[in-house]
Amino acid sequence: MKTEIEVKFLRTNHDEVRRRLSELGAVCEQPMRVMRRAIIDYPDRRLQTGTPWSFIRVRDEGDKITVTYKQLDHDASLTGAREIETVVEDFDSMVAIFEASGLKCHSLQESKRETWKLGDVEIVLDEWPWVPPYIEIEGPSEQAVKDCAQQLAFSWNDAAFGDAMSVYRAEYPHLTLQDTLATLPVVAFNEPLPAMLRGHLNAQH
Repeated sequence: MKTEIEVKFLRTNHDEVRRRLSELGAVCEQPMRVMRRAIIDYPDRRLQTGTPWSFIRVRDEGDKITVTYKQLDHDASLTGAREIETVVEDFDSMVAIFEASGLKCHSLQESKRETWKLGDVEIVLDEWPWVPPYIEIEGPSEQAVKDCAQQLAFSWNDAAFGDAMSVYRAEYPHLTLQDTLATLPVVAFNEPLPAMLRGHLNAQH
């Protein structure tokens, strides 16, 4: 499996990041677009509740459709994610194939993403429902990622690691490892704040 070398910086001002990227000579490869994904697992969610934590994802990235098996360490780190990924022809057909084989689509999710390239490092500007914007930097080595973060004026002390749930856990500290977006049937910008995320608000009353 391919090991991803990536880091996140949370609560970012995307206009400011775009300005810095442009000054550094980075190229915007794909403008901000809506991405949709289906999270696939067994009916009993054994991939997401087992060790190591993993899942299957079908994702419409705007210019291509990918299927990914992703495996993450619970102890988030710069190299804590590994994956196997391939390109397929059709989003709905791929989900239907998984479901026909006995797997289940547990969650349909949408986000927004803009992709930039600076040398051999990829920088993505991400937006997800119910959390502030953030960026992700992925590169061929730890040093390349750290150098890019420094060029963009981010402090490594503010680095965050893990999947999208690491962003939600930073924003909603009451969430546990068992609380994941994949337990929500729909994650979308026009959906109200779900009960799972309202937990901290309810605890205050």
